[in-house]
Amino acid sequence: MTHVYVVATSCTPFGKHADRSFQDLVRWAYLDLLADAGMSPADASLIEQAWFGNCGMGQWGQGGIRGQVCFTPLVEEGLFPQRVGMINVEGGCATGSMAFHGAWKDVLSGQARMSLAMAVEKLVSPDDPTRVPAIFGTAIDQLEPWRWRDYYRAAGEAAGKPFEPGPGRTIFMDTYAMQAAWHMKTHGTTQRQIAVAASKNHRHGSLNPKAQYRFEIGVDEVLADREVSWPLTRSMCSPLGDGAAAALLCSESALADLPPAARRRAVKVRTSQLAGGKYRRLDEPGLSRVAADKAYAHAGLGPADIDVVELHDATSFCEIYQLEMLRLCPDGQGGRFVESGATALGGSLPVNVSGGLVSKGHPVGATGLSMVHEVCLQLRGEAGERQVGGAALGLIENGGGVMGFDEAACAVTILEKSR
Repeated sequence: MTHVYVVATSCTPFGKHADRSFQDLVRWAYLDLLADAGMSPADASLIEQAWFGNCGMGQWGQGGIRGQVCFTPLVEEGLFPQRVGMINVEGGCATGSMAFHGAWKDVLSGQARMSLAMAVEKLVSPDDPTRVPAIFGTAIDQLEPWRWRDYYRAAGEAAGKPFEPGPGRTIFMDTYAMQAAWHMKTHGTTQRQIAVAASKNHRHGSLNPKAQYRFEIGVDEVLADREVSWPLTRSMCSPLGDGAAAALLCSESALADLPPAARRRAVKVRTSQLAGGKYRRLDEPGLSRVAADKAYAHAGLGPADIDVVELHDATSFCEIYQLEMLRLCPDGQGGRFVESGATALGGSLPVNVSGGLVSKGHPVGATGLSMVHEVCLQLRGEAGERQVGGAALGLIENGGGVMGFDEAACAVTILEKSR
């Protein structure tokens, strides 16, 4: 079997970078990636293919050839090789994972010995705040909006929380809130358990120098924070921010040609699996269950094999729900599992030790690759104060867009520490 390795990763600090352009953020992440690989610009000639992820650049006027435009200065300065094919991808919040998936397939198929995945996002727009809702609007059906409106009205009745979008938040916070309300009604999950997840991830984020929010907040403070859409408070929701992240993947033969230090730090890709959403029943398992089952089967692994998890907590309820969908705890028990301390640093299954989306931040297109960066740090033993002891297998779940209560797309990736 052909093996694919992550030989380097990078991630800019996430936060408000209004003074930096898309090209600035791409340059930052790319040069950090070369440094992580121990490669010079001349060594970058080994890169044969690239995948570029972004969701919102069209709101700045660049609707197409986004990667090519962002890499033009790097090519002209001799920092990135000329004539490399670059494929632009967009999949809502799963964009970064789609770029990673493409690079993985390049190497797995033998089409390239080394392939780059890069993603960038800017959500801070002080000169034109209307850009942000326009970006998020692309992640839901705009051609037949009656589909989701009818779905959410019916779901709100079933959940006991009417579908009532309001100002000061995206529609996605309302849909997450309805899912949380349904879960609370069906399984006895409590608002306090959601707050425990939020508080835990803010504590993890306080240890991450790349996180947008680097402060701790207690459970009672989370509950007392400004309500966004009941049962969700502000501290339970991911912030708006900017950032870029990247990963460099290579074949086993290419890895053998790299210096010993690079070989020692390489992380094996056990699998990368994608699944597509639908308008499901409320009592039907979500899309991440489908993607996770595909990933476990392809990798020959089970949930019990996983040591560390980075999952898509756009709200802290999502952590509770996704733990269930990933089969990391029984269905309906996610709230209790989080409340037990199992998912905290030092627990039996540390989850979102980066701080997760609620603390690390969520520059939409870059999020999936920032998760890869975190898990690679963990598997290399390079995560500092937030290091998970003995981590050998890491799982990443990254969803994007919405189709009812499903994500429109979901990626589950499993990475393994080099032996």
